[in-house]
Amino acid sequence: MDSMTSVLGGRGSYPISAVIIAQDDEVRISAAIQSCRLFADEVVVIDGGSKDGTVQLSESLGCRVYVNPWPGYAKQREFGVERAVHDWVFLIDTDEVVSEELAQDILERKPGLTDATVAFSLYRIGDFLGKWLDKGEYLVRLYNRKEYGIRNSLVHEMPEVSEERTVKLNGTLWHQGFRSINDHVARFNKYTDLEAQSAFASGKPFKLSHLLLRPPARFLQKYFVHGLFKKGISGFAVSIFWVMYEFMVGFKHYELHSSGKLTRHNAMGQAEKENKGERSYVVQ
Repeated sequence: MDSMTSVLGGRGSYPISAVIIAQDDEVRISAAIQSCRLFADEVVVIDGGSKDGTVQLSESLGCRVYVNPWPGYAKQREFGVERAVHDWVFLIDTDEVVSEELAQDILERKPGLTDATVAFSLYRIGDFLGKWLDKGEYLVRLYNRKEYGIRNSLVHEMPEVSEERTVKLNGTLWHQGFRSINDHVARFNKYTDLEAQSAFASGKPFKLSHLLLRPPARFLQKYFVHGLFKKGISGFAVSIFWVMYEFMVGFKHYELHSSGKLTRHNAMGQAEKENKGERSYVVQ
């Protein structure tokens, strides 16, 4: 029995593949892998081309590792799911850790995974400036790949499962996502790019009302409704960052919307000129 084999592996139990997508995170990936040991029959790591020791460390911990140049979140996640040995798949990121309670709950459910149409969600809580935030979110992370696929989106890629077919697991997934303010700003910039591009690509119109109302509404939600006022400066900072996030998504969506209108306007103008026998010339 190798280090990645569950104590319930074998007849009468449904094996689970834990799938991790990774990129230059040798500092955190070990804890993520170790936290899956109790229930995972294998751990598959998909590396996007790390320049640190992520690949070597993952291999030393008994994982099956594949290197795949970064194609985007959803495609990379799907790439990993396709290379799993087992149909029941558990998704985890390098900066996440499965609590003992959650790992035990998954382990105890393995013999009963007879219905492939049922998926399982877990409660994820994040940290910021050294404090765990009380308010988390439920995310579908355990499912059968024969029944559900990964939502093809630029950001927030998750299995496409309806809430009616989802069962909540006990325990917590600890998301150790905070590294530094600089890193947080850089990731916000990347994620808001993807969110705005996704909105534009899906044909959602830009609405000034959203730009004006969503940021303050998000602050009220996070700071008061979610109780982040109890977390001191950490809670206030998180709430402000969410205001920034909403503004950035809104303005970037507007930028794409405006650029699209300008492109269509120029194309129509060029077509009219060509219809009239005119041609435009660009100075190279």
